[in-house]
Amino acid sequence: MPRYATIDVGTNSVLLLVADRLPDGRFQAVEERAEITRLGRGVDKSRRLSPEGMETTLQVLSDFASQARRLGAEAIAVSATSAARDAENGAEFLSAARDRAGVTVDIISGELEAQLSFTSAYADFGRDAAGPLVVVDIGGGSTEFIYGDAQGRVAFRHSFDVGSVRMTERYVRTDPLSAEDRARVESHLRETFSALPPCPPGAQMVGIAGTVTTLFTLQHAIDPYDSARVHGGTLSRAELEALADKLCRMPLAERQALPGLQPKRADVIPAGALILLEGVRALGLERCLVSDRGLRWGLLAHRFGATRS
Repeated sequence: MPRYATIDVGTNSVLLLVADRLPDGRFQAVEERAEITRLGRGVDKSRRLSPEGMETTLQVLSDFASQARRLGAEAIAVSATSAARDAENGAEFLSAARDRAGVTVDIISGELEAQLSFTSAYADFGRDAAGPLVVVDIGGGSTEFIYGDAQGRVAFRHSFDVGSVRMTERYVRTDPLSAEDRARVESHLRETFSALPPCPPGAQMVGIAGTVTTLFTLQHAIDPYDSARVHGGTLSRAELEALADKLCRMPLAERQALPGLQPKRADVIPAGALILLEGVRALGLERCLVSDRGLRWGLLAHRFGATRS
């Protein structure tokens, strides 16, 4: 069976997927890894990738590319998203990635990022859905919303410049979050999400990426992480409201010790929780399905699928 790899270089983390393409066209994971590298540290303010963020990310990227080759991947597709899109020195990162990891990194648009996230969610949840699918992909620098029907046709997609790292750096000044900090984050999110079209009647929401999976692991104290328990789980609006309240009131040191929360994500998880909560509220929904997959799976189908999308 042909074997391929994708690497998703995000604002907050880098994710590796190595998978075999089965005879029926589906993909089966051979290896998955994720590391928080914070490439987008400070980009919202400086519009530049920091030397520290680039170096940490390049080290992980080189390691992931080497592992993919050791596992026999025929080709590696690498995408970079919000931080690389926003940074004035993104070309410097691309050049270093070629030199050190031997890979070509494609900085993808917010619209393509949204499409790839929907492709991943639809493959897992859309084919058997009774109605429309609304996918929300919360990253460190941006959040994508995609509306699609039961046949997989996308009716709306947009990438908003709100993410867990960006909102934290822009609005959080105290530890734990003060009422004023939280109010500033919520106000910005509500204004941003007011641009969303009305939620399609009968839609089911799917949340993608580390913020959403982390909130589920926190809700159920899943430690160590177990993708089989996370993928396909559900978070209710009431659970999200309680989680957001808890995380916003809790000092960073206490958050870092929570079962199911990576310590490196602890500083930005309150803002991430608020993004998901305000997204659910804006759409008028009561629950969110949890996807353990995401852009790297959509990129796999897009670049290496038997029928490319």
